Amino acid sequence: MDLTYSPEEQAFEAEVRAFLNAELPAELAEKVRKRRELTKDDMNRWHAILNAKGWLAGTWPVEAGGTGWSAVQQHIFEEECCRANAPRIVPFGLKMLGPVLLKFGTKAQQEEYLPRILDGRDWWCQGYSEPGAGSDLASLKTRAVRDGDDYIINGQKTWTTLGQHANRIFCLVRTKTDGKPQEGISFVLVDLDTPGIEMRPIRLIEGGYEVNEVFFTDVRVPVSNLVGEENMGWTIAKYLLLHERTNIAGVGFSIEALEQLKSLATQVRRGGKRLIDTPLFAARLAEVEIDLEAMRLTNLRMLADAQKKGAPGPETSMLKIKGTVIRQAINDLARRALGPAAAPFPSEALDGNAALVPEDHAANAASYFNNRKISIYGGSNEIQKNILAKGILG
Repeated sequence: MDLTYSPEEQAFEAEVRAFLNAELPAELAEKVRKRRELTKDDMNRWHAILNAKGWLAGTWPVEAGGTGWSAVQQHIFEEECCRANAPRIVPFGLKMLGPVLLKFGTKAQQEEYLPRILDGRDWWCQGYSEPGAGSDLASLKTRAVRDGDDYIINGQKTWTTLGQHANRIFCLVRTKTDGKPQEGISFVLVDLDTPGIEMRPIRLIEGGYEVNEVFFTDVRVPVSNLVGEENMGWTIAKYLLLHERTNIAGVGFSIEALEQLKSLATQVRRGGKRLIDTPLFAARLAEVEIDLEAMRLTNLRMLADAQKKGAPGPETSMLKIKGTVIRQAINDLARRALGPAAAPFPSEALDGNAALVPEDHAANAASYFNNRKISIYGGSNEIQKNILAKGILG
C-alpha cells in the first residue's frame, strides 16, 4: 500500500480544509476544543451543514445518499474534522444502523429510514447492552414474543448513549430460548414513543450525562420492524460491531488530543525547564506518538481492505484495543502534566477563573475519567483479544 497521498487525495484534503474553514461555526469549534458538553441542537446543526454539502454519510454508496468516498478520503475527512475541532458525527444512525440496513434491510426499510437518518428526522440510539449482558452479549434476556403482527417486548437495556436525544432505538431481543444463545436473537427497530418504554439517566464518574437505562414493559412493535430474518440477529450484531469498533479507535481524536498535550507540555514547567524537555516525560510522549502513528497507518490499511471486501473484518478488534489504550495514555499524560491542577472543579467555578486552572485545559480531568470507559464499551479489550485469537490466529 502506498502510504503517501496521491495528487487527487491532496486536492481533496485541501477541499475539506477549505470547507471546514468556511462552514464550521466558530462557536461550535471552540466548544469542542474546550471539551464542553454539546447540546442536541449543536450536534443537529453540524449534521445539517454536512448533509447540505452531501458529506454526511461517508461510508454509504452514492445511490443511498452517501458520498461514495474511498477509504482514504474517509480517513482524510475524519482527520481534518478532528484537527478543526468539528463536532463528532453521531454514529448510531450513520455508521451503525445505516450499513446494517444497506446489507440486511428490506427495500421498504431502506426507503423509509435512510432518508430520515440523513435529514435528521430520526435520531437513533443503540439497545445492545443489558445489566447482565455487556461483553457477554449473547446472554441478553430482553424478550420479544410474537403476537399476531406484533412482537411484545419486555426487558431492560443499559449504557444507552445519547438515548435522551433519540426518537428511535435498534435493539437486540431474544426471540427463542432453546438451543445456542446466539441462535435465538433478533434485530428489531423500535419507536421510543411507543407506550411502555421508560428512559432513565445514568450519571457518569465525571458528572456528565450521556448514557441511560431503558425499560420495556409490554411494548408492542410491528413484525415489519424486524431487520433480516428472525433469530439471525447475532449475525447482524457482529456486522454492526465491526463498524462500531473501527469508529471507537478514534485515530483523529487521538491526533488532536496529542497536539493539545504537546502544547500543554510546553507551557508547564518542572524544575525550571519545560515539561516537554524533561527526559522521562519526553520519552513517554514519544512512545505514545510512535504508537499512534503506527495505528494511523494500520487504520488506513484496514480501511482500504474493508473497501475491497465491503465490510471490515475481525482485525478491527486490534484497532479497538490499540486505539482505546492510546487515547487513555494521552489522557493520563495530560493529567500528569497538570499535576494538582488536574483535580476536577465544578464548571461554574472555572468560568473566567484562570487562577484555578487554565481554561483551555479545564476539561482534562473530565476527559481522563470519562475515557476510562472506552476500553470497556463495544466489547471490552479482553474480549477483543479473544476475538483476535479465534478469528485470526485460529
